Amino acid sequence: MHRFFLVLSKGMAYVGGAVLSALVGIVVLSILGRELNGLLHADLFQNNMKGLADWLIGFRIPGIWGDIRIGPFNGDYEIVEAGMAFTIFSFLPLAHIAGAHATVDIFTQRISDRQNRILTVLIDVAFAAVLVIIALQLFQGTLSKFQRGQTTFLLQFPVWWAYALSLVGAVIAAMVSVYLALMRIAEAFTGRHLIPTGAGADH
Repeated sequence: MHRFFLVLSKGMAYVGGAVLSALVGIVVLSILGRELNGLLHADLFQNNMKGLADWLIGFRIPGIWGDIRIGPFNGDYEIVEAGMAFTIFSFLPLAHIAGAHATVDIFTQRISDRQNRILTVLIDVAFAAVLVIIALQLFQGTLSKFQRGQTTFLLQFPVWWAYALSLVGAVIAAMVSVYLALMRIAEAFTGRHLIPTGAGADH
């Protein structure tokens, strides 16, 4: 069971990493396009190479969401906003199952192993409860956006698409967190280590 959730978490992290890389590429291209467009409108090009500058400014390639041109990426803010929400939820399962969340051990290093186990149970149960609530709220939000037919301002794609993508990540994160919480409870009752304990990012 642990291997299944670990593989699922890693898979989500890979997908999140690919989406994040694409978002970085969009932002870089948008910034370069914006700067190049400004440069072509500057006096240097307009006075010395006006024909070339005007041709480059007017150059268009038909795209899915409008023509591709030299300038900022059309709807870059909308795409980044939607994509970042998904990537955050994509990385949560692996961070949680690997115990990679930041920890402050000034207090916990002074208490007994049993007390640490109880504290871990409380933290994991609280974490699971929060993620389940977030997933439920995202589900309600997705339904609401779908029923209203709300679209983004520039690209005009349905807002519920972004909510649905985030919901997938949130549901998987909630599943992983509930599994970990149940395993920690079992560990507290049996006194045995049933699943690996991550080292965390200590502070």
